[in-house]
Amino acid sequence: MPRTVAHQLIASHLVDGELSPGEEIALAVDQTLTQDATGTLVMQELEALGLDRTQAEVSVQYVDHNLLQTDEKNAEDHAFLRSAAQRYGIWFSKPGNGVSHPTHMQRFGRPGTTMVGSDSHTCAAGSLGMLAIGVGGLEVAMAIAGRPLRIRMPEIWGVRLTGELPPWVSAKDVVLEMLRRHTVRGGVGRIIEYHGPGLAGLTAMDRHVIANMGAELGATTTVFPADDAVRDFLRAEGREDDFTELRAEDGARYDVHDEIDLSALEPLIARPSAPDDVVPVREVAGEPVSQVVVGSSANPGLRDFAVTAAMVRGRQTDAAVSFDVNPTSREILEDLTRMGATFDLIAAGARIHQAGCMGCIGMGQAPAVGQNSLRTFPRNFPGRSGTEEDSVWLCSPETAAAAALTGRIGDPRDVAAEHDIPAPRLALPEQASVNTAMLVPPLPVEQAREVELARGPNISALPDFPPLPDRIEAPVLLKAGDNVSTDEISPAGAQALPYRSNVPKLADFTFTRIDPGYPERAREVRDGSGHLVVGGENYGQGSSREHAAITPRYLGLRAVLARSYARIHWQNLANFGILPLEFAEPGDYDRIGTGDVLVLDGVREALESGDRITARNASRDEEYPVRHSLSPRQVRAVLHGGQIPLLAAEG
Repeated sequence: MPRTVAHQLIASHLVDGELSPGEEIALAVDQTLTQDATGTLVMQELEALGLDRTQAEVSVQYVDHNLLQTDEKNAEDHAFLRSAAQRYGIWFSKPGNGVSHPTHMQRFGRPGTTMVGSDSHTCAAGSLGMLAIGVGGLEVAMAIAGRPLRIRMPEIWGVRLTGELPPWVSAKDVVLEMLRRHTVRGGVGRIIEYHGPGLAGLTAMDRHVIANMGAELGATTTVFPADDAVRDFLRAEGREDDFTELRAEDGARYDVHDEIDLSALEPLIARPSAPDDVVPVREVAGEPVSQVVVGSSANPGLRDFAVTAAMVRGRQTDAAVSFDVNPTSREILEDLTRMGATFDLIAAGARIHQAGCMGCIGMGQAPAVGQNSLRTFPRNFPGRSGTEEDSVWLCSPETAAAAALTGRIGDPRDVAAEHDIPAPRLALPEQASVNTAMLVPPLPVEQAREVELARGPNISALPDFPPLPDRIEAPVLLKAGDNVSTDEISPAGAQALPYRSNVPKLADFTFTRIDPGYPERAREVRDGSGHLVVGGENYGQGSSREHAAITPRYLGLRAVLARSYARIHWQNLANFGILPLEFAEPGDYDRIGTGDVLVLDGVREALESGDRITARNASRDEEYPVRHSLSPRQVRAVLHGGQIPLLAAEG
């Protein structure tokens, strides 16, 4: 039977299971990616697993999220990560070298391989014909230790592209159109595979933009074929020998179908505060803007910065606008400078920042309350920017540059016509400014074994969690709505992120964006029966950070009852011994209130036997049937108190 690109990638790495949607499969992992916001926990997990050296072909630790060293904590984390990379045979990308996803694509990405990363936007590497999946840190640690990745076999969603993007419309508008059509839940349980004649007009970096925000659609990952566009990219990076052609076989069939005529697209924008609240830019034209930020892993290519520079060349940005540019890698900054585009940006009033994630993770660049901020970022969840009452819009570089010039949201086609701005004709260099000076290679094995981890006072050990009890009688301390993100469960930003290696301290920020009193109430009942959380649809969407599971668990969370879960967070809950349950009757969600005491009897026996579980509301004398979607492997982990205790028990 002719196979899609996704089927070929999965079949070539299949260790166990069958390619039937919904069935658990195990995949061999070639590469791993970690970044500093999640990597410290991964390194602590490697220590707990007793790892000697990475078993993956390539493992890379990037420092790209928290680059603002406002005190000693961040420097301690960087020193810890550097020593752990040395100890475990992992490449180390120094602070300021670049955002993990485009930098990995430039230096390590290789068609036909698999990769897992402790960052939900790891899927961006699908632009090269890779099967790249964002997972929790513990999955990455296990892959580094040589264990396969276990996931449920997704459906393959084929999106056929036709036509060619018109002037002033770019790759960001393609993925915004997908979000407009399908929402943040549209890709759940699916791999998105783009195909069709429209691919011919999309470069590898254009595809990166689209693949990156597949995470916002909830997809397991996104894949593109490895074709001439990928060959051209690798040739420019001096790595053409790493190219392997990979295309869908003639007659390949997809489980789900969609089609986009690229020539019919127009500039789109996502309104605050959801990536899928997408409308045409013309519909919201005239809204005042106080901040514009260009950069992030969602628009990381040289083209994205060059088109912005071309639009502002010889002009001055509006006096009311803070115009920020975050280069995504040292290489791209060098190429921009070689082109003269860096000088165009500076002359127009741009502030050039470090090569890193910066404001995308809420580390600096926080907007003013009540003021609109336009960003080429992937996410605009409430408060993610570092400002609780923020107003963040997501758009293309063209739309961002138009707003920087005028101080208002405007369709770049209209702004160009009004200000006599010609459609940019870019002459990008055929050869990239390859710079590997800030990539530190792994130490030889014997030398690596002599390295001691540099553990500063802000770096805690992983907490020990007891097994799941057979009876849970606990209060519901928090009831959350639909689409709650991991940013709302465990915030990033300049206040919380410096404690990412200190679980007891980071726990003080848990759920505070929803309920500031949650940590204190949780600590009051932690030593007793613990507590429960109730959630709506798509609970735990967004970032892969396992802090959103481990800090509630540290505070005594034993189970979550939700209508549905986002994939990575659901797995993270199980990894740390929290029981993720779903309402068999979704309407029962409405029958539970904060403070209600729920009783779950015979939990261990029910999980082991597959029997039905009933949650009894002792406060209202009601019962609710609940279920779980855990595999037998995951059940064993939850029963033991988490994946690490299970591995220890199994030897």
